[in-house]
Amino acid sequence: MTTQPPALLVAGHGTRDEAGAEAFRDFVRELGRRRPDLPVAGGFIELSPPPLGEAVAELVERGVRSFAAVPLMLVSAGHAKGDIPAALAREKERHPGLTYTYGRPLGPHPALLRVLERRLDDALAGTGRGDVTVLLVGRGSTDPDANAEVCKAARLLWEGRGFAAVETAFVSLAAPDVPSGLDRCARLGARRIVVLPYFLFTGILPDRVRRQTEEWAAAHPDTEVRSAEVIGPEPELLDLVLERYEEAVRGDLRMNCDSCVYRIALPGFEDKVGLPQQPHFHPDDDGSDGHGHGHGHRHHHHGGHSHSHAR
Repeated sequence: MTTQPPALLVAGHGTRDEAGAEAFRDFVRELGRRRPDLPVAGGFIELSPPPLGEAVAELVERGVRSFAAVPLMLVSAGHAKGDIPAALAREKERHPGLTYTYGRPLGPHPALLRVLERRLDDALAGTGRGDVTVLLVGRGSTDPDANAEVCKAARLLWEGRGFAAVETAFVSLAAPDVPSGLDRCARLGARRIVVLPYFLFTGILPDRVRRQTEEWAAAHPDTEVRSAEVIGPEPELLDLVLERYEEAVRGDLRMNCDSCVYRIALPGFEDKVGLPQQPHFHPDDDGSDGHGHGHGHRHHHHGGHSHSHAR
């Protein structure tokens, strides 16, 4: 008799943008088509249905006893480091006997850098790269390690591809914001700028990036500014999620803990060290674990998070 491989649970941020939420749900369905041997489900941490708990319940109803959770996120910020582990710990209490492993975020993987390069080429429409400054715009976080990951992606995107420069900006919670990032490109002498959203799917935040880019361009008519598209549900992204799944199943987990605010005292963030992680409240989740417990489950970040996520 063949043993059933662990199921795949895809964990998303959540968005108020219905098209963005539907893009995620489509992507999860496509993963299921790619791997008909695997039970696949996906849910969100916040803002859009279905909540992660509902996706886990769906897997349990299908007879799943173990799964690997992959965060559908480019960088490991508070969601990937705290909210998802906390939510998974809560699901384990709701469903006795369920075991799981937790995979790592997606970026900055070479396959995604190739997709970003395609998005830049699409925006440039056959014109040269040598005088082009790219502004890579990340989501932005209060977690310095997460913001540093965007800078790392920018550097890796610049290497060997012939662009004049790749600068970074953030759409929320971190400086520089998009207009400041564009100002910086201009001060560095940029003649042509392509703003590249570091986002998987469409949504409120990538729309904001485009709008702010257009406003800045209108106020600076001497600088050529173009907007590139988000990564989207490319074959590379499907392959990468399955690669992260296989890693998690094999127990090959390499989360970045070298500059994690919950583990190391970083300047200005000393109060975060050893902080217990709370699950995010999701409006679509009733919050009960079947035993009348609500949202108070504490999940200590580095007791249960990265290196010991096999349960």
